[in-house]
Amino acid sequence: MNFHEVRFPASLSFGSVGGPERRTDIVTLANGFEERNTPWAHSRRRYDAGFGMRSLDDIETLISFFEARQGQMFGFRWKDWSDYKSGAATAEVDKADQVISRGDGVTTVFQLVKTYTSGGFEYIRPILKPVLGTVKLGLEQDEVREGVDFEVDLARGLVTFADPPPEAVEITAGFEFDVPVRFDTDKIQTSVASFQAGDVPNVPVVEVRV
Repeated sequence: MNFHEVRFPASLSFGSVGGPERRTDIVTLANGFEERNTPWAHSRRRYDAGFGMRSLDDIETLISFFEARQGQMFGFRWKDWSDYKSGAATAEVDKADQVISRGDGVTTVFQLVKTYTSGGFEYIRPILKPVLGTVKLGLEQDEVREGVDFEVDLARGLVTFADPPPEAVEITAGFEFDVPVRFDTDKIQTSVASFQAGDVPNVPVVEVRV
Protein backbone atom coordinates (compact mmCIF):
# COMPACT_ATOMS: atom_id res chain seq x y z
CA MET A 1 0.00 0.00 0.00
CA ASN A 2 1.19 3.54 -0.72
CA PHE A 3 1.63 4.81 2.81
CA HIS A 4 4.17 7.04 4.54
CA GLU A 5 4.64 6.36 8.25
CA VAL A 6 4.75 10.06 9.04
CA ARG A 7 2.26 12.11 11.03
CA PHE A 8 0.55 15.24 9.79
CA PRO A 9 1.77 18.04 12.09
CA ALA A 10 -0.27 17.58 15.28
CA SER A 11 -0.30 21.32 15.95
CA LEU A 12 -2.19 21.80 12.67
CA SER A 13 -4.65 18.93 13.11
CA PHE A 14 -5.57 20.30 16.56
CA GLY A 15 -7.98 22.86 15.09
CA SER A 16 -9.46 20.60 12.41
CA VAL A 17 -13.06 19.42 12.30
CA GLY A 18 -14.26 15.93 11.54
CA GLY A 19 -15.05 12.51 12.93
CA PRO A 20 -16.54 9.11 12.06
CA GLU A 21 -19.07 8.48 9.32
CA ARG A 22 -21.19 5.42 8.59
CA ARG A 23 -22.94 4.24 5.45
CA THR A 24 -26.49 3.00 5.90
CA ASP A 25 -28.80 1.81 3.14
CA ILE A 26 -32.44 2.58 4.05
CA VAL A 27 -35.40 1.15 2.18
CA THR A 28 -38.88 2.40 3.08
CA LEU A 29 -41.47 -0.34 2.53
CA ALA A 30 -45.00 0.18 1.26
CA ASN A 31 -46.37 -0.16 4.79
CA GLY A 32 -44.09 2.62 6.05
CA PHE A 33 -41.66 0.38 7.89
CA GLU A 34 -37.96 0.63 7.13
CA GLU A 35 -35.25 -1.89 6.40
CA ARG A 36 -31.77 -0.68 7.29
CA ASN A 37 -28.51 -2.34 6.32
CA THR A 38 -24.89 -1.29 6.14
CA PRO A 39 -22.13 -2.55 3.83
CA TRP A 40 -19.49 -1.21 6.25
CA ALA A 41 -18.29 -3.21 9.24
CA HIS A 42 -16.23 -0.24 10.40
CA SER A 43 -16.77 3.50 10.38
CA ARG A 44 -14.64 5.80 8.22
CA ARG A 45 -13.36 9.10 9.49
CA ARG A 46 -13.23 12.38 7.59
CA TYR A 47 -11.58 15.64 8.56
CA ASP A 48 -10.96 19.12 7.20
CA ALA A 49 -7.42 20.21 7.95
CA GLY A 50 -8.06 23.74 6.73
CA PHE A 51 -9.54 24.81 10.05
CA GLY A 52 -6.21 24.16 11.76
CA MET A 53 -4.38 26.80 9.73
CA ARG A 54 -3.58 29.86 11.86
CA SER A 55 -0.77 31.59 9.99
CA LEU A 56 0.95 31.78 6.62
CA ASP A 57 3.70 29.61 8.06
CA ASP A 58 1.06 26.94 8.70
CA ILE A 59 -0.04 27.18 5.07
CA GLU A 60 3.56 26.71 3.94
CA THR A 61 3.90 23.65 6.19
CA LEU A 62 0.65 22.25 4.78
CA ILE A 63 1.78 22.71 1.18
CA SER A 64 5.14 21.05 1.89
CA PHE A 65 3.38 18.10 3.50
CA PHE A 66 0.88 17.88 0.63
CA GLU A 67 3.62 17.93 -2.00
CA ALA A 68 5.67 15.29 -0.19
CA ARG A 69 2.62 13.00 -0.18
CA GLN A 70 1.98 13.79 -3.87
CA GLY A 71 -1.59 14.76 -3.16
CA GLN A 72 -3.79 11.69 -2.77
CA MET A 73 -1.01 9.29 -3.74
CA PHE A 74 0.44 8.47 -0.33
CA GLY A 75 -1.37 7.99 2.94
CA PHE A 76 -0.10 9.28 6.27
CA ARG A 77 -0.82 9.34 9.99
CA TRP A 78 -3.33 11.75 11.51
CA LYS A 79 -3.85 12.60 15.18
CA ASP A 80 -7.56 12.87 15.92
CA TRP A 81 -7.49 15.05 19.01
CA SER A 82 -11.03 14.01 19.95
CA ASP A 83 -10.15 10.29 19.98
CA TYR A 84 -6.50 9.25 20.20
CA LYS A 85 -6.22 7.27 23.44
CA SER A 86 -7.26 3.80 24.57
CA GLY A 87 -8.99 5.27 27.61
CA ALA A 88 -10.61 8.55 28.62
CA ALA A 89 -9.33 11.65 26.85
CA THR A 90 -8.24 13.28 30.11
CA ALA A 91 -6.67 10.16 31.64
CA GLU A 92 -3.17 8.77 31.31
CA VAL A 93 -2.74 5.64 29.21
CA ASP A 94 -3.00 2.55 31.40
CA LYS A 95 -2.28 -1.10 30.64
CA ALA A 96 -5.82 -2.02 31.72
CA ASP A 97 -7.65 0.40 29.39
CA GLN A 98 -8.78 -2.21 26.85
CA VAL A 99 -9.25 -5.97 26.82
CA ILE A 100 -7.84 -7.07 23.46
CA SER A 101 -8.11 -10.85 23.79
CA ARG A 102 -7.61 -13.90 26.00
CA GLY A 103 -4.70 -16.26 25.83
CA ASP A 104 -5.04 -19.79 24.50
CA GLY A 105 -1.54 -21.02 25.29
CA VAL A 106 -0.65 -21.08 21.58
CA THR A 107 -1.30 -17.70 19.91
CA THR A 108 1.43 -15.08 20.20
CA VAL A 109 0.16 -12.32 17.86
CA PHE A 110 -2.79 -10.09 18.76
CA GLN A 111 -4.47 -7.05 17.19
CA LEU A 112 -4.79 -3.88 19.24
CA VAL A 113 -8.44 -2.81 19.49
CA LYS A 114 -10.57 -0.15 21.14
CA THR A 115 -14.11 -0.98 22.27
CA TYR A 116 -16.83 1.68 22.23
CA THR A 117 -19.73 0.83 24.56
CA SER A 118 -23.14 2.48 24.97
CA GLY A 119 -26.50 1.21 26.18
CA GLY A 120 -25.40 -2.39 26.37
CA PHE A 121 -24.08 -2.42 22.79
CA GLU A 122 -20.51 -2.16 21.61
CA TYR A 123 -18.34 -1.57 18.58
CA ILE A 124 -14.81 -3.01 18.40
CA ARG A 125 -12.43 -0.88 16.35
CA PRO A 126 -9.12 -2.32 15.14
CA ILE A 127 -6.25 0.01 15.99
CA LEU A 128 -3.75 -0.05 13.13
CA LYS A 129 -1.40 2.84 13.89
CA PRO A 130 -0.28 2.86 17.54
CA VAL A 131 2.14 5.61 18.54
CA LEU A 132 5.75 4.75 19.25
CA GLY A 133 6.54 4.32 22.93
CA THR A 134 2.94 4.50 24.19
CA VAL A 135 1.86 0.84 24.10
CA LYS A 136 1.45 -0.87 27.48
CA LEU A 137 0.32 -4.48 27.83
CA GLY A 138 -0.90 -6.48 30.79
CA LEU A 139 -1.56 -10.15 31.50
CA GLU A 140 -4.27 -10.10 34.15
CA GLN A 141 -2.77 -7.64 36.69
CA ASP A 142 0.87 -7.98 35.62
CA GLU A 143 2.41 -5.45 33.23
CA VAL A 144 4.78 -6.90 30.63
CA ARG A 145 7.74 -5.13 29.04
CA GLU A 146 8.09 -4.02 25.43
CA GLY A 147 11.31 -5.25 23.87
CA VAL A 148 11.52 -8.10 26.37
CA ASP A 149 8.11 -9.75 26.65
CA PHE A 150 6.53 -8.37 23.47
CA GLU A 151 7.15 -6.35 20.30
CA VAL A 152 4.81 -3.88 18.57
CA ASP A 153 4.24 -3.56 14.82
CA LEU A 154 3.57 0.17 14.55
CA ALA A 155 2.45 -0.12 10.92
CA ARG A 156 -0.28 -2.71 11.54
CA GLY A 157 -1.16 -2.46 15.23
CA LEU A 158 -0.08 -6.01 16.03
CA VAL A 159 1.61 -7.06 19.26
CA THR A 160 3.74 -10.20 19.32
CA PHE A 161 4.56 -11.93 22.60
CA ALA A 162 7.85 -13.74 23.07
CA ASP A 163 5.88 -16.57 24.70
CA PRO A 164 2.16 -17.31 24.17
CA PRO A 165 -0.02 -15.98 27.00
CA PRO A 166 -1.43 -18.81 29.12
CA GLU A 167 -4.90 -20.14 28.39
CA ALA A 168 -7.82 -17.96 29.58
CA VAL A 169 -5.52 -15.17 30.75
CA GLU A 170 -6.96 -11.73 29.97
CA ILE A 171 -4.73 -9.62 27.74
CA THR A 172 -5.14 -5.88 28.25
CA ALA A 173 -3.60 -2.88 26.56
CA GLY A 174 -3.25 0.88 26.77
CA PHE A 175 -1.93 3.07 23.97
CA GLU A 176 -2.15 6.24 21.95
CA PHE A 177 -2.92 5.88 18.26
CA ASP A 178 -3.17 7.69 14.94
CA VAL A 179 -5.67 7.32 12.09
CA PRO A 180 -4.38 6.20 8.67
CA VAL A 181 -5.58 8.82 6.17
CA ARG A 182 -4.89 10.45 2.82
CA PHE A 183 -5.76 13.79 1.31
CA ASP A 184 -9.15 13.64 -0.39
CA THR A 185 -8.18 16.17 -3.04
CA ASP A 186 -5.43 16.61 -5.58
CA LYS A 187 -5.32 20.38 -5.23
CA ILE A 188 -5.02 22.98 -2.51
CA GLN A 189 -6.21 26.46 -3.34
CA THR A 190 -5.03 29.29 -1.11
CA SER A 191 -5.06 33.06 -1.28
CA VAL A 192 -2.97 35.21 1.03
CA ALA A 193 -5.54 38.01 0.94
CA SER A 194 -8.52 35.77 1.70
CA PHE A 195 -6.63 33.89 4.40
CA GLN A 196 -5.71 37.13 6.15
CA ALA A 197 -9.37 38.14 5.89
CA GLY A 198 -10.40 35.05 7.84
CA ASP A 199 -11.10 32.52 5.10
CA VAL A 200 -9.48 29.09 5.48
CA PRO A 201 -8.57 26.67 2.70
CA ASN A 202 -10.60 23.53 2.16
CA VAL A 203 -8.29 20.57 2.88
CA PRO A 204 -10.34 17.34 3.07
CA VAL A 205 -8.71 14.29 4.63
CA VAL A 206 -10.24 10.79 4.64
CA GLU A 207 -9.43 7.58 6.47
CA VAL A 208 -8.00 4.72 4.40
CA ARG A 209 -8.28 0.98 4.95
CA VAL A 210 -4.92 -0.63 5.63
